[in-house]
This record gives sequence, C-alpha cells and structure tokens, in this order.
Amino acid sequence: MRVTVIGTGYVGTVTGACLAYLGHRVTCVDMDQEKIAKLQRGEMPIYEPHLEELLADAAARGGIDFTTELAPAAQASDVIFIAVGTPPRPSGEANLSYLEAAARSIGAAMDGSKFRVVVNKSTVPVGCGNLVETLVREGVREAQPGEEKRVRFGVASNPEFLREGSAIADSLYPDRIVLGAEEECTTKVLRELYAPMTEQTFAPPAYMPRPVAMTSVPLVTTTLTSAEMIKYAANTFLAMKIGFANEAANLCERVGADVKEVMAGIGLDSRIGGKFLSAGLGWGGSCFGKDVQSLLHTAEEYGYQARLLEAALAVNRAQRQVVIQKLQEKLFILKGRTIALLGLAFKPDTDDLRDAPSLQIAERLIQLGARVKAYDPIAMPACKAQHPELMMQYCDSVRDAVLDADAVVLVTEWDEFRHVDLEKIAHLMHQPVLVDGRNLYDPETARNAGFDYTGIGRAARARTNRNSQKGDSQPVNSRAASLEPVAALVDAPHK
Repeated sequence: MRVTVIGTGYVGTVTGACLAYLGHRVTCVDMDQEKIAKLQRGEMPIYEPHLEELLADAAARGGIDFTTELAPAAQASDVIFIAVGTPPRPSGEANLSYLEAAARSIGAAMDGSKFRVVVNKSTVPVGCGNLVETLVREGVREAQPGEEKRVRFGVASNPEFLREGSAIADSLYPDRIVLGAEEECTTKVLRELYAPMTEQTFAPPAYMPRPVAMTSVPLVTTTLTSAEMIKYAANTFLAMKIGFANEAANLCERVGADVKEVMAGIGLDSRIGGKFLSAGLGWGGSCFGKDVQSLLHTAEEYGYQARLLEAALAVNRAQRQVVIQKLQEKLFILKGRTIALLGLAFKPDTDDLRDAPSLQIAERLIQLGARVKAYDPIAMPACKAQHPELMMQYCDSVRDAVLDADAVVLVTEWDEFRHVDLEKIAHLMHQPVLVDGRNLYDPETARNAGFDYTGIGRAARARTNRNSQKGDSQPVNSRAASLEPVAALVDAPHK
C-alpha cells in the first residue's frame, strides 16, 4: 500500500520505517527542511538503537523517502498518518495547532480519485477524531470549493505504545494493535495495512529477532473515542504503578523493609504483574507527564476530579527531591561539595532529556552550591545544546566523573554502569558515598567495595549491617548511617 506519514519525530520516523520494512511504500513528510535533509542523507534525527539499519532495510524493501511536500504524497496514498507533536500548554491542555494544520493540509491535498484513511497516530485528547474529520473537510472546501462530496475518506485512531530505546521491537512485535473507527471500510483498510504484523508473516531483521513463540498480534477494534481513551488510560495507569512503587519505597525506608523484595513479592501476583514496579527517581520523558496532565484537563472539562491522577503527578514531583535529601543526610553540607551524576537521559538507550530527573537534580544541587560533574554515554551533546544554563562539568568517562567527588548519584541505569568496578570507583573519590537512584547495585556488594551506600526504599539497617559484629564492613560515614532516613517528600516544580 502507499502510505504517507506526517511528522518525522520519534513516532513518525519509527512508524514510517517499520511500515516500509513490512513492504509498504512510505513517504515521510515534515516542514522542517533541515531535518528532512538529514534524513535524506541517512542521518538520524533521534537516537534509537538499530534505527539507521532499519531505515536502510526499509529502503530496500517497501521503499521510504523524505520530503517537505505533502500534496503529491497525500494524493498517491491509501493511508495518511498524522504523527505530529501535541506538546502540553501551561494549563496541561494539549497544544493541537500542529494537528490542526496537518488535517487542513490533508484536505487541501486530497482529490476524488480514491478512498483514503486519515489516521491519528499522535497522542491526542479524547474527541480529536471528530475534530480531524471536520478539519479535513474544511481543508477540502477551502482548497477545492464544490469538490467536498467527491473526496472520500475515513478517519481512524491508531495509538502508539512505543518505548524509547525499544521502539523498533515495540513496533514490529507489539502487545496489541488498536484501531478505532466508526466505519467498517476504514477498519478494513487498516487491517490490510497491518496484516503482515498481525499475522507475523514478515522475515524479522537480524538485529531484531522475533520473540520466541510469537505467531500473531492481537488486533483490537473500537470506536474512535475508545481508541483515544485506551492510549491515555494505558499511560496513566503505568505512571500510577510507578508512583505506587515509589510510595511503597518511602514507607519501606521507615519500617526497615526492602522495596525490591516487596515489589518482587507482589509482582508475582498475576493480577498485579512485576513490570513498572521499580522504585527510583520517578518517571520522565515526553509521555507520562503530558498524558496525565492532558487527561486531568479532560476530566476538568467534564467537571470530574481525577484524584488518582493528581496523586501520580504529586508523587513523581516529590521523588526527584529524595536524592537531594539523601545527599544531605550523608554529607550534611552540600555547599562546595562535588557531586557526580551517572546518567542524564530520562532512561537508557535514548538521548531524550524531556522531563529527565537528572535536570532537576542538577539544578537543585547547583542552587545549593554544589559542583556537579556528569557523564552519560549518549545524552551529553543534547544536554549541552538544550540546557546551556546548567553549569555542569561534562566528563568523558565514569572515571573522570567520580574522580575526587564527594558523592556519586546513579541517575540512569545504562548497561555500562552495571559493569563498573565499584571498588576502583570508591578509591577514586574524595568521599565514597553512593546514592543509587535506580537500585541498580546490590547494597552488600557496594558496601564491601567501600561505599557508604543508600538506595531508594532500601532501609539503612540492611542485613549486612546487622551482621557487622561478625566482621562485615561498616559504612564510611558512620554518623550519617546511624541517622534514621527521613524520606520527607518535598514538592518541586514539574517540567
């Protein structure tokens, strides 16, 4: 089939590449000439593992090209995806200006030669399917007066569920495909488009093998409104699940329990499941915060107070400050101290800094007079370009970051950090204090390596400390370690 994807951001680029890999002929359209020129040269606008390889394979299979001209692509296409940004306004309401411009442009470009399906791939508030249909018709009327009845199209919602860092696997081997439409003829076109994926008949790329025993993908067909709600309900539920893990972690510290043991214990319950129960510094990125705020705004429009969603935002805001408190408990005074941050991106395998915990942590440390050093395998160039106001020292390695530091904070759980030699790192530091913001390290191993270790939701009175009379190592800062952790949740601005 012929496909147009409007928008070459994260979702648009990955969607276009995957559809072309399945054998469809894809044209990706964007008004950003510089971005299109880079894609035409084979340069990636985002960091995503294996995306460059996938685009090369896609060009050789269905074919994919990049342009700033929408009209020729839209006229030739059977399916037109809208994958533009819908950033939040200060009120939390989604900014739909890019969506509205895209819908009108589609209407202006279409003719009566064939039936086409216009698909909302962007995350949009409930009701935007109806809005897009209206705007497309307005675009037809404005550009082609009197031709509205000849132009045939359907509107669908096809929400994306991609995770940065594993977007290609999530696209080719999804948990489900959701299609929302009001007419069967619209759904039929999209069933055909996704058939290679739902039936898993395509040959998997060598760098992204098909999961064992995967033979098909569930396809869920709904109304437009239900499909839009599914996207928001999924993301807000995951945000609340992470928030619950962090609430439990803060209670675990008070009562002397270990949150990793507690979450493992409840995650084995099939009604709960273990995913997204990792306590830490809270969620970041472009989706969870924006989607929770957008759904809260929708609730307000209908006179409903969504208390669980409000709590999810509040818990996440507070969690960013837990690191600051733990550093104060260990070092007492942060003024003049050197703090090393390992990781800047909001999660591993991406250079995305949107709502990254590292930014708020660094900003607060600098406000308190600390010197901040940082190392991230991928995201440092993006951080330098996007946040020149952060007076951090960017380092070339973990070793450079921790050298002569008073404390090190594990912010992003990059695989590189899993395999560092903790004993060597401890010896390089002025004070070997480790705040494990992702509970990446085994506390006993870290303490045996010489660190004064603290995690998130991992009680100071760990089992290894209770056995200290048998010769186990003591924390370096014994006075700080003897203090009961006070995990007071201090509210902070949410970006």
